[in-house]
Amino acid sequence: MDILLLLIILAVTVTLFVTRWLPIEVTALLTIAALGLSGILDVRHALAGFSSTATVTVGAMFVLSAGLMRTGALEQVTIALARFSNGNTTRLLLLLAIIIPPASAFMNNTPVVVMMVPVLLSLSRRFHIRPSKLMIPVSYFAILGGTMTLIGTSTNILIDDLYREAGGPGFRLFTFTPLGLVYTLVGATFIVLFSQRLLPDREPLSGLVNTRGEEAAYITELIVGPASLVLGRRVDQVFQLPQEYPREPRSLPPMRHHRRVGQPRREPTEARTPDKPPGEPGVELLELFRDGRIYRGGEARDLTLKQGDALMVTGSPNQLAQFMETMQLSPASILEDERRAPVQSVEQHVVEAVVLPDSPAVGREIRNLGLYRRFGVRIMGLERRGGHRRKGLRSIRLESGDVLLLQGEPDRLRTACEVMKFMLVEGVESAIVRRTKNRTALLIMGAVVILAASTALPIVLLAVAGAALMLLTKCIRVDEALDALDPATLLLLASTIPLGMAMQTTGLAALAVEGILGLAGSSHPVVLLSAFYLFTALLTQLISNNAVAVLLTPIALSLAANLGIHPTPLLMALAFGSSASFLTPMGYQTNAIVMGPGGYRFADFLRMGLPLTLITWVTATLLIPIFWPL
Repeated sequence: MDILLLLIILAVTVTLFVTRWLPIEVTALLTIAALGLSGILDVRHALAGFSSTATVTVGAMFVLSAGLMRTGALEQVTIALARFSNGNTTRLLLLLAIIIPPASAFMNNTPVVVMMVPVLLSLSRRFHIRPSKLMIPVSYFAILGGTMTLIGTSTNILIDDLYREAGGPGFRLFTFTPLGLVYTLVGATFIVLFSQRLLPDREPLSGLVNTRGEEAAYITELIVGPASLVLGRRVDQVFQLPQEYPREPRSLPPMRHHRRVGQPRREPTEARTPDKPPGEPGVELLELFRDGRIYRGGEARDLTLKQGDALMVTGSPNQLAQFMETMQLSPASILEDERRAPVQSVEQHVVEAVVLPDSPAVGREIRNLGLYRRFGVRIMGLERRGGHRRKGLRSIRLESGDVLLLQGEPDRLRTACEVMKFMLVEGVESAIVRRTKNRTALLIMGAVVILAASTALPIVLLAVAGAALMLLTKCIRVDEALDALDPATLLLLASTIPLGMAMQTTGLAALAVEGILGLAGSSHPVVLLSAFYLFTALLTQLISNNAVAVLLTPIALSLAANLGIHPTPLLMALAFGSSASFLTPMGYQTNAIVMGPGGYRFADFLRMGLPLTLITWVTATLLIPIFWPL
C-alpha cells in the first residue's frame, strides 16, 4: 500500500516539476506534506531535508558565490583576458574556456553565468560579435566546470550527502576531479571548434534599437488614436525607407522573431517630422503591431495606418516629443499595472532584463507585477524562447529566462531589477560591486577550498564559516546574503531528500532494481553503467538535476549491492549524467538565463547540445571504469 501511495506522489511531483503548473516552491512543500500526512514517513523524516547537511552546504555556497560576485572578482579577470582576443571569436571562446570552468568548479554555476552575461554583451558590442555565438558556450562551460569538484554543483553535494546517509564513506573535494578535468576538456574542445558552425547568427531583442551601429536610442510605444493626424495615411507617407535598400516583396510574411541568418541588415523607416533638415536622422519605426501580427518597419510600408495601431518607435527625446506633438499620437506602455500609464518623460533608458530563476516575478502575471506603480518602470515588451511577444502579454505568467524590455530612469531601473531579481543586460550599468573587497573574498573562498582539500573538516562547516566571514568582512551585506539563498533550490532539496528516504523504506528502490536487472539480464556491468548514465542525462533534461539525483541515488546504491560491485562508479555516472543538461533551455538554470540575451530558440540548444551529450556520454562510459574500477 505504501509503495502505491509513493508511486502516486512521485508521479504527481514529477509531473508538476516538468510542467511547472505550480511554482517549484509550492510543489516542494506539497510533496513534504504528502509524505508526512500519508504516513509513509513520520514527521521527523518528512522534514529531514531542512536539516540535511546538503541543504545547509548548498545554502552556504550560495552566500560564498554571491560574495565573489558582489566583489566583481571574475568580471575583472574576464575583461583583462578578453583584451587578448582582439575580437577573434574562437580566441575569445578559448579564453572563456580557461576562465569559466575553474570558476564554476568552486562557485555556484548560476552566479557565474549571471556575472558573465553583461560582460560578454559589452564585449560583443565592442568586437561586433553576435551574442548568439557566445551565450550557450558560457552556460555549457559553467555546467562542465561544475563537475570538477564536490562543491562545483549542488548535485554533487547532494549525492555525497545521500551516500553518507546510506553508510558510505562519501567523497572528498577533488574526488570528481580526474574525470571532471577530462570531461571539461573534451566538452570545451568541442564547443570551441564547432559552436560557431552550429550556433545561429542572430541578434537579441536589444538589436532592434541599435539599428545604425550607434549608441542605443530612446524607445517608446505610440498608439494611433481617433484624433491622430496619421489616420488613413500609408506608412511610407509618414515614414521613409532609405533609397539604398530595395523594397521588400508584398508576399513576405511578417517576421515574428529575430533577423534570420543571412538576411541583409535593413534600416527601419524614418518619420518625416516637420522642419527636419534633409538627411538628418529622425524618429524611426521599429515595428508596427496590428491584430496580433508584427510588421518590421520595411514590411509595413504599404499598410494604411488606422486607429488602434501600436507603433514601436525610437529616436532622440526631442525628436520623439516633437513627433508625438505634431502627429497627435498618444504615448503608452502596453503592460502597465491596470491601465495605460502616460509617459512622464521620454528621456528614459531602455534596457533588457532577464528574469532569473529565483525572481519573485516567476509564476506571476505581468499585469500584477506593479513595476510602474512601485518603481516608475514600464514594460515595453517580452521575449520568450526566441519569440518577441507583444500581444496578450498582460495575462502571461513569467518564466525563468524570459527577457523583459524595460523603460525608465536609470536609478529606478536598477532598483527595480535588484528588488525583482532581474539581470540587467543592456543600457544601464550593473549593480555597484565592491572592488576593494576583491582580494578578501578570494582569500575566504581559497581558504575554504584549501581546508576542504587538506583536512578532514566537514565541508558543511567550512562553507558556513566561509559565509560568515563574507558577512563579517562586509564582502556582502546581510540582506544580499538572504537574497542569494535560492528558495526554489533549497526547498527542492528539502522535499526530494525525504522522497529518497521513502523510496528506500518502502522498498520501491529495491523493486526498481529488480526490474532493471530483469531487463538487463546478464549484461556486463559497463553496459549497465553506460545505460544508467544515458537514462540520467535524458531525465535531467525534463526535471531538476537535484531531483534526478535524489530519485536515482537509492536505485544506484541498491543496484551496486545486487551486482556485487562498488557503488562509486554508478554514483559517478549519476553525478556526471545529471549535470549533462545540454539539450533543452529548461534542463538547467544557466541555459534559461542565456536564452534571452542570446536570442535563442529551443532548436538551438538541441543542435548544439545533442552532439555534446553524445560525446560526454562516450567519455563517461570509457573513463569511469578506469578511474573507479567496477
